Amino acid sequence: MGEIYRIFTLSPGSTSTKLAVFENETLVFKANVAHDTEMLKSFAEISDQLPYRKETIVKELSKAGIDLKDMDAFTAYSGGLESMVGGIYPVNEMILQHSKEGRTVKHPAILGAQLIHAFSEENGAPAFLVNPPDVDEFEDLARVTGIKGLYRESRVHVLNQKEVAMRYAAQLGKKYEECNFVVAHVGGGLSITAQCKGKIIDGNDVLNGDGPMAPNRSGSVPAVPIIKMCFSGEFTEQEMIAKISKTGGLLGHIGTDNAMEIEKMIASGDKYAKLIYDAMAYQLCKFIGSYAAVLKGEVDGIILTGGVSNDKYFVDQVKERCSFIAPIKVYGGDFEMEALAAGGVRALSGQEQTKVYTGKPAWSGFDFEI
Repeated sequence: MGEIYRIFTLSPGSTSTKLAVFENETLVFKANVAHDTEMLKSFAEISDQLPYRKETIVKELSKAGIDLKDMDAFTAYSGGLESMVGGIYPVNEMILQHSKEGRTVKHPAILGAQLIHAFSEENGAPAFLVNPPDVDEFEDLARVTGIKGLYRESRVHVLNQKEVAMRYAAQLGKKYEECNFVVAHVGGGLSITAQCKGKIIDGNDVLNGDGPMAPNRSGSVPAVPIIKMCFSGEFTEQEMIAKISKTGGLLGHIGTDNAMEIEKMIASGDKYAKLIYDAMAYQLCKFIGSYAAVLKGEVDGIILTGGVSNDKYFVDQVKERCSFIAPIKVYGGDFEMEALAAGGVRALSGQEQTKVYTGKPAWSGFDFEI
């Protein structure tokens, strides 16, 4: 047997922090630590929450008998950084500075790097970010839109997307960098990517209303009607943004984004629920086909992941329309904590060379723009 590495992983959310400890790929501990919402509101800036969140995490670990001095590495889901290529990044001073500032997003996810850096300093093991949400590997062609000065950037479920792609590549007996995949993460949001030889070269902007309709997001809609809604006087800016990013999709149409509830509605004869749910699968299939074209038809597999991918009714519709393109592999659920642990193991074992975060964006516009 090879060496056993103990990896501590964490992922900060709005009011809680997910924790897990792995021995290589084996989960030995997990928890979701809830933080007092009133206490969180008392901090002026998100980064000010650091000592409080750290204290509650340590208390939870203490109750479980987990000693952080036993860890070989600390890894985290952490955003707010400038765009970068995918990979494993040791937490450096630039990462800490940009995390504290929240360069690209103001969300508690910026605390990930700060928390594991603190644990690293106290316990003497390295801290790594693994395929952060700010990864952007798009090709130039994927960035262009029909409006000059408005360009597409990568906003997808990078960590889970790359993890399931690596798993399927291993199952095929290949390296991730040798394969081409179309990967769809179907959760509350729906991100779909074209992955070519280890890079996400195209994908939908899951945050800003691009791509297939999702459980609680609108996906792509005709622009002119949206513009008219914006200027109708009936909706505020925040209400319109919510229609795109929080209350659209299945939720906006039929009042729920829960796949199990929707299946019950369909089984009871709700024709509208069936139409809308089927439409989401239909739209996803259209994007799968378009990304197969991005890969010039050289597709080793189509991968479905995220919570909705556990639903056989939904998956069967995708298989019916898309299995002619390539084999379809399903990894239902979310593997982000496993991905963080696997990245830590690859870094420690030398299977993957770590990269240095410089703070220089992977893309900041075309040099030849006039």
